[in-house]
Amino acid sequence: MSVREDVKFLLAKEAMTMKHLAEIMKEKTGYPYNMKVISDKLARKTLKYEEFRVILDILDYDIEYKKRK
Repeated sequence: MSVREDVKFLLAKEAMTMKHLAEIMKEKTGYPYNMKVISDKLARKTLKYEEFRVILDILDYDIEYKKRK
């Protein structure tokens, strides 16, 4: 699964639109996010790790590192 698919999956799971996500990200970071900016970053695979962490925080998810067996 790509980051784009992950973000879209989590947005759907939490019943949140990309537009609403962008509004919250703009409030949290002060960066002028909008739906197109986020969509373009996901499509071009240029979303930064820090931005992904902000998205997960907004959606109330954590990143978990687990050693393979």
